[in-house]
Amino acid sequence: MSGTRLAGARVLVTGGGSGLGRRLAIGAARRGATPVVWDLSAERAHAVRDDIRAHGLTAEAHVVDVTDRAAVREAAAATGDVDVLINNAGVVSGRPLLETPDAAIERTMAVNVLSLYWVTRAFLPAMVERRRGTVVTVASAAGLVGVARQTDYAASKWAAVGFTESLRAEMRQARTGVRTLVVCPYYIDTGMFAGVRTRFPLLLPILREGDVARRVLDAIEKGRQRLVLPPLVRVLPALRLLPVPAFDAVLDLFGINRGMDHFTGRPGDRA
Repeated sequence: MSGTRLAGARVLVTGGGSGLGRRLAIGAARRGATPVVWDLSAERAHAVRDDIRAHGLTAEAHVVDVTDRAAVREAAAATGDVDVLINNAGVVSGRPLLETPDAAIERTMAVNVLSLYWVTRAFLPAMVERRRGTVVTVASAAGLVGVARQTDYAASKWAAVGFTESLRAEMRQARTGVRTLVVCPYYIDTGMFAGVRTRFPLLLPILREGDVARRVLDAIEKGRQRLVLPPLVRVLPALRLLPVPAFDAVLDLFGINRGMDHFTGRPGDRA
C-alpha cells in the first residue's frame, strides 16, 4: 500500500519543539513538506520554525497546550487542514507508583492520552472528507509490556497503541482512505530516559533521534501501519507466553525493569 507523499504535504507535529518532534519537523521539511510545529513552549516552537526557514524551507509554529480542548480547536482553525498528523507530544514521570503525585499522573494521562483525542478529532473530519491523510501516534516499547517505575507512562502508551489500532479499524471499516501508523520505539537518546541501563547494550542500543525520525518519515511515505524499533522489540508481547519468572528475567536483561533503578528522566519532560 502506498503511503502519504511528504513533498508538498502539510505535516503537523505536536511536541515539535524538542526531542524527536524537532527531528521529525526538520526531516519533513527536508523532504519538501511544510511542517507545522505545535509546542507548549513558544521559544522552542519558534526556534525550530526559524531554523527550518534559515535553510530556505517552509515551516509554521503555534504555541498550543494539547491538553486544552478549546486551545486545540482554536489552533486547529488557525493551522488549517493537514495531510499528516503526528501525535508526538509526551511526558514521563519516572517515579514508583506510590511516589508519583496525583497531579503527575493526571498530567501524564492528559498529555499522552487525552491529547490524542482532542488533536485527532480536530483534524480527522477534513481527512475523511478528502479521503486521504495519515494519523501517526508516537507510542513506545512501554506500550507493549509493563515497565517498572513508569506505571503511569506505560499505561498511557498502552492506551496510545489501543487508540491508534482502534482508529485504524474504524477508518478501514468506513473505507475513508485515512491511514494510521503507530510507532513503538525502545529508549531514544532524547535525554528523557537518562539513567536507563541495559545489560545487553549491543543487542538493544539506545536509539538515536535522527535515525528514528528518518524511519518514521519513511514509514509514512510507504504506508506502513506499525513501526517497532529496533525490530527485536517486536518479540516483547510474545514473551507473555513464558512463565512469569522467565518473563521477568528477560525484561531485566532487556533493561526494561531492573535497568530502571537509576532512571531519573529529563526534568523538562517530567510530569
